Amino acid sequence: MARIPYFDPEQAEGRAKDAYAKLPKLNIFRMLGHSGDLMDSFVRLGNSILYRARLDPILREIAILRVGVLCGADYEVFQHTRIAKSLGLDDAKIAAIHDGPEASAFTELERLVMAFTDDQVRHARASDQVFDPLAQHFSHREMQELVLTIGYYMMVSHFLETFEVEIEPATASG
Repeated sequence: MARIPYFDPEQAEGRAKDAYAKLPKLNIFRMLGHSGDLMDSFVRLGNSILYRARLDPILREIAILRVGVLCGADYEVFQHTRIAKSLGLDDAKIAAIHDGPEASAFTELERLVMAFTDDQVRHARASDQVFDPLAQHFSHREMQELVLTIGYYMMVSHFLETFEVEIEPATASG
């Protein structure tokens, strides 16, 4: 059960009201309504990461799922498992994300992304041992997009876990 009541979208004002008109009826957004206009900025940054970044979407989802696993954010893992599957990530790789970067299911680049994600989540600053090999594969832009993605989804995971946001019933639109 959520720690505070979900926000009633009918009570939204300003930019939050406009945001609700476009959003699926997911509990994360219902909880975010208490933040007022911050909700709009939160959603816009998330959409930019998901739809405007150059980072390969499969690698992005591997990083997002790994963040969710490391943060113990079941809601995040549930929602992004659906997204990862829609992009073609198979069940074996999704399951292996829980095992970590050394799992045999991953390509070398996927392992590098997971090791980088682990280092970012655990230490804030990725070590040279994980940064340098990944930087050989990514442009400066992709490196920065990956750091922003990891940081954003850490914030999302912390939000979800702090307020104990519940996974929607199977009938919820998403």
